[in-house]
Amino acid sequence: MRFTVIAALAIVAIAGLTPAAQASTTAVAKPNVRACYDGNCKLTLTKSVSFRVSPKLGLTRLYISFSADGLAVSGTGGSSVESSGSVDGTVTVNGIKIRPLSLSDSRAVLRLSTKKR
Repeated sequence: MRFTVIAALAIVAIAGLTPAAQASTTAVAKPNVRACYDGNCKLTLTKSVSFRVSPKLGLTRLYISFSADGLAVSGTGGSSVESSGSVDGTVTVNGIKIRPLSLSDSRAVLRLSTKKR
């Protein structure tokens, strides 16, 4: 067992990567949902997400789930709202437009924008 660990570390060292660096290159980055607080951002998701948005948008939290077939979006705040995809896949909730740039069962790349932009 000890030989296997040493051999694995030697292979990593030869490749020029430390075990920590190797792990970070394969880890999936968390989406930067803080950038979406104003309703304008680009998100790459690998699972459903919820995040805070500015109360100026009439909501305080936005929930997004997806599949290859489309988006499901809901929001809470003063009242609850819910929407799912339109013909082109775009969803609008309280003036926040969520447009899929790419969509599959395992990944969604979305553009969020507001009418004020």
